[in-house]
Amino acid sequence: MSHQVIRSDICVVGDGAVGKAAALGLAQAGLSVALLGAGQAASANPLSVSSSLPDALDVRVFALNHVAYHLLHGLKVWDALDVSRIAAVTSMMVKDAGVDAKGAIDFDAYGSYISELAWIVEDSNLNHALDAALRFAPNIHRINGSAEKLSSDTEHASIWMADGRELHASLVVGADGAQSWVRGQVDIGLDYRSYGQQGVVTNFACEKPHHGVAHQWFVGDQGIIALLPLPGNQVSLVWSAPDALAADLMRESLSSLIARLQVYCAVTHGQLSPLQPEVIKSFPLRFIRPHSLVAQRVALVGDAAHVVHPLAGHGMNLGFADVQSLLNVVSQRESFRDCGDARVLSRYRRARSEEVALMQLATDGLERLFGSEISAVRLVRDAGLNLLNRMPLLKRKLISHAMGK
Repeated sequence: MSHQVIRSDICVVGDGAVGKAAALGLAQAGLSVALLGAGQAASANPLSVSSSLPDALDVRVFALNHVAYHLLHGLKVWDALDVSRIAAVTSMMVKDAGVDAKGAIDFDAYGSYISELAWIVEDSNLNHALDAALRFAPNIHRINGSAEKLSSDTEHASIWMADGRELHASLVVGADGAQSWVRGQVDIGLDYRSYGQQGVVTNFACEKPHHGVAHQWFVGDQGIIALLPLPGNQVSLVWSAPDALAADLMRESLSSLIARLQVYCAVTHGQLSPLQPEVIKSFPLRFIRPHSLVAQRVALVGDAAHVVHPLAGHGMNLGFADVQSLLNVVSQRESFRDCGDARVLSRYRRARSEEVALMQLATDGLERLFGSEISAVRLVRDAGLNLLNRMPLLKRKLISHAMGK
């Protein structure tokens, strides 16, 4: 093994979409960046599908809000996306579909004087565009390999690689996912709870046009079903299903899964049919709340910093908002402070703590509320949904918050 020291202003650990966006933004701000990829946890998305069919859709998609849009647009990534594979969400219909449930609410973009609530983007489309931008970005050194140790002092942070290389930086950005190696290295504790659910994802063609409407059904002890619009008459399923049900869904044929879904979506979508290749995947749903977003010369972003229930579709959006906040505090720091200065990291922590806490509280609370089949709880939540649906000003406020405005 040879001893090589690689120095940069910032080392980003994890080359998923959030890590790539962080590296790109920091490099465009004039900083030298080392992007540590393969060999680190959460570098690759296990739900992305490699297929010999060039037009095959990923089963993992993201509902990107306006904060994500503006970040990616500012990084000159949005215009590099394949727009033919992006679907705009113009409205969202939410229904309590549990036993004897009657509550419903709709959120409409035009009623809030905007053209889109969000955009549905495939993981591969997003990452291909980020990779293309990274190839032309100055000051980025992409590094593959396995990291063994991270330490920091008042001067810099150091990462020792298995092949003997050392990475020195003023700041390490942990963008390495829910099982973050960086977070573990700096002993940031966390609150963890399994939801006892799996996110079951796949794609379908639908008989009726979806008109850009995202549908979500809270189905009591069966979990939460969402059908998100894809280009053309196609939809993406995200079923937050209890573990036992998820195991059944993964064993069944897609035709059996469709039969289950038709109970809820026959009127809105008509007959569903599988897309080719037929692919269904699942991933565990968890609540993860680190006790801090920062440590000495370390900042966490994305799933390394927070994991939320996917019912609101905001996991990736929170990660991109982390990146935007980090870019802001690093770019606006005083000239005598380096990127990993404790005061700079404190500003990042303050900027993100409230929004992250509120989103985790909201998604966790909604999952608990709609998972209950107690009759009194059902009555109260249905009455609340129906009342809120008749309050346009409050709905606009909720939409504005969801968009990140």
